[in-house]
Amino acid sequence: MRFNTALTSALVSSASLMGYAHAEEETADATVIERPTFTPTSLKAPFLEQFTDDWESRWKPSHAKKDDKSEEEWAYVGEWAVEEPSVFKGIDGDKGLVVKNVAAHHAISAKFPKKIDNKGKTLVVQYEVKPQNSLVCGGAYLKLLQENKKLHQEEFSNGTPYVIMFGPDKCGSLHLPPQEPQDRRIRGEAPEDSPVARTNKVTSLYTLIVNPDQTFEILINGDSSKKGSLLEDFNPPVNPEREIDDPKDSKPADWVDEVKIADPEATKPADWDEEAPFEILDEEATQPADWLEDEADSIPDPEAEKPEDWDDEEDGDWLAPTVPNPKCADVSGCGTWTRPMIKNPEYKGKWEAPLIDNPAYKGVWAPRKIKNPAYFEDKTPSNLEPMGAIGFEIWTMQNDILFDNIYVGHSVEDAEKLRKETFDVKFPIEEAEEEATKPKPEANEEGTTATFKEDPVSFVRQKVSHFVELAKEDPIYAAKTLPEVAGGLGALLLTMILLVVGAISASSPAPAAEKKGKQPAAAPKEKKGEAVSSSTETNKGGATKRTTRSSAE
Repeated sequence: MRFNTALTSALVSSASLMGYAHAEEETADATVIERPTFTPTSLKAPFLEQFTDDWESRWKPSHAKKDDKSEEEWAYVGEWAVEEPSVFKGIDGDKGLVVKNVAAHHAISAKFPKKIDNKGKTLVVQYEVKPQNSLVCGGAYLKLLQENKKLHQEEFSNGTPYVIMFGPDKCGSLHLPPQEPQDRRIRGEAPEDSPVARTNKVTSLYTLIVNPDQTFEILINGDSSKKGSLLEDFNPPVNPEREIDDPKDSKPADWVDEVKIADPEATKPADWDEEAPFEILDEEATQPADWLEDEADSIPDPEAEKPEDWDDEEDGDWLAPTVPNPKCADVSGCGTWTRPMIKNPEYKGKWEAPLIDNPAYKGVWAPRKIKNPAYFEDKTPSNLEPMGAIGFEIWTMQNDILFDNIYVGHSVEDAEKLRKETFDVKFPIEEAEEEATKPKPEANEEGTTATFKEDPVSFVRQKVSHFVELAKEDPIYAAKTLPEVAGGLGALLLTMILLVVGAISASSPAPAAEKKGKQPAAAPKEKKGEAVSSSTETNKGGATKRTTRSSAE
């Protein structure tokens, strides 16, 4: 089965610094951070990894070719290293396993001292992930591999059978093994409603608890994120269906699945006129008494003046721009009156035969059901197959993903104690370092931070600057942290779009507003040799350039 969750933000308990030596460090903004020194835990577990100096005796990178059915051949060429964090270092000397290459396939694994069998027991899997270059696309999950004496770590690949796959992933791509699903433990079931991926650069802690009562729980940073039943809350379900569609069954060629058909006995009525227009002139309409036929809708602007730099020889005859005729403002309309159009009561459109129930309809076709040859019923899916190793087999677009403090065992209490000794110590320090890197609000002339009431311009500038810096790392986190800025920028963008659309509309001549019963006035016919306005307005006082048509036109 596959347990897959994603990065999410969570509340963090207070750090306990007991058992660590402390060192003070001053950040760029003079914030003093007390940084403890790493000390290995005294806890014992079936498998516990803190990547101490002897890590290479346990972990072996793989350079196998990927088990893929595609024609493309490639191998796991991604490099691994164990080193301290390069950003937001929480504890001095605390090292982790780091992905070193971008856009590369990485695989590395470590064998357990002895196989882990959790039948009738609680299984706890816990580890830390620190995406030091954020996490745009890729995975940071781990795999617990099936116990197999023939398991060669240098040959570990996506085809290696595993029992559990658990951890954060982004872009929705998980590398599932290609084996046939005879064993439901490698089919790829996953709990539904996975949390949203988190992309900031501080450490996150992921914990999976599988209980012998067939329930599970996923914790992120020590807080419950998802819990449910192994038998009910997985998709696809842990236990397959008893019956499946017969893959050999197909819909007969003469199967009729049209519910309705055109009535074959219907005929078009003799008086049905398909050519009747949709609209006709309203013969009952009369010209309003206040209609001014001798007035035009628009007239030359009486206040417009010819620009001083207008050159008649170069620019043509100057014509004043037009404005709405004030005489038409309080009447029904001006110009030539024409009857309005109304919907034609005789309009029927193209005739079509009415639909009737199809007498040959057989219903919705479905393949017949057969017994599922792969059916089984496992009432205790928490009794997983024995596990012999742990591995990371991932592809990612980011390097410097760091893994640390891996616990695989049977004690929820021990996993919680490890969290308090490690994650709960480093996380507040990393958060403080992250906060120290954020842009600080600008100070006013008195050296204090501006408020909206005191200086609204500086206040808004501070907010927007802070939002932009956060959005560079994580747009979603920025929107959640400063929702008022995100909403304001969205409204500003919409306003700019509307202004651009309005400007484009304003640059095109708009038709005169029509009133009830009004029809547009007919344009006067042009006479030979008469001056006409060009459609292009010059930038000289809003005047229009005038040209003269010759009698030869």
